Amino acid sequence: MKQDKRIKVLIVDDSELVRDLLDKILSDDPLFLVVGKAADPYEAAKLITIQVPDVITLDIEMPRMNGLTFLKKIMMQHPIPVVVVSSHTGDRTDIAVRALSLGAAEIVTKPKLNSPDVINEYAIKLRDAVRAASCQDMRRYSVLKEKLNFIKIKKGDGIPFDIAEKRLILIGASTGGTILISQLLKVLRDDLPPILIVQHMPGEFTSAFAKRLDSESALVVKEASHNEILKRGHVYIANGFYHMVVKKAANYYVCDLVDGELVNRHRPSVDVLFNSVAQIASEKTMAILLTGMGADGANGLLKLKNNGAICIAQDEKTSAVFGMPREAAKLNAANLIGSPEMIVKWINNFI
Repeated sequence: MKQDKRIKVLIVDDSELVRDLLDKILSDDPLFLVVGKAADPYEAAKLITIQVPDVITLDIEMPRMNGLTFLKKIMMQHPIPVVVVSSHTGDRTDIAVRALSLGAAEIVTKPKLNSPDVINEYAIKLRDAVRAASCQDMRRYSVLKEKLNFIKIKKGDGIPFDIAEKRLILIGASTGGTILISQLLKVLRDDLPPILIVQHMPGEFTSAFAKRLDSESALVVKEASHNEILKRGHVYIANGFYHMVVKKAANYYVCDLVDGELVNRHRPSVDVLFNSVAQIASEKTMAILLTGMGADGANGLLKLKNNGAICIAQDEKTSAVFGMPREAAKLNAANLIGSPEMIVKWINNFI
């Protein structure tokens, strides 16, 4: 009998309506096979003993046991890629973001039944998240926790970054990127040029993600704002509702938030950021493409390299998903390919 190559998914959510909608979205794509639906973690645990799924979609707020507790147990006892499906909003989004630090591969919002267009875009994001999670190598997930040390340095106020200096640091990441970015920012020096990061993540969670990173790093980390002057010692996380671009304004660089269609199936898109900088400031720019599914960022990295930027891709050995860096390597878009430890050294030596 021919082995079924579809991605086996277990849906865990206390809402029957949500379970059924996620089931329909995934089952409408022949790539996925929903092997079970559970109303709480205890029911899910029983189903896992019958058939181990390739990916679990996991709600956080559930009866009997919350999703974070279940996630911890999964990662300790039987690591399985997890996509968190969260309804948390406002101040409570930090709870969902915490799931990423506990080992969740991806995070998406609960589906909204506003219009067919909204559902169609949501279906793209959910399927991509589950597909990306299925490709994650769970053995590589915690490698950085063992190797990088937390260096606490006093945060600086930052000063506007004069355009004459031309230096910018760009980072793009997707699946596996959240924990990696956290670890990198803990060990970077605090006087670096402006760092702009596109991490594929829904807009509901990017502010909480930035705040969590800010509490861990000597750098000032914030969610990017529209028409904001870029400063040395600051890190700007792309707002997940918009594309992020860099423009010239007087003697400074500013970041703009741009609404628009998905690019490479993403908003924000790494390519959009990279391409914007390639047009104005490639020389003395450092651009880094980290772990992630797909090809977003590869073409933009090549444009930056061709215009004189230092371009870096994460190596296969340490990538949770060697998709985006692989595509960059295929295009010969990277001057350097290396591990997170090597990337830290390259960044810290950039000035």
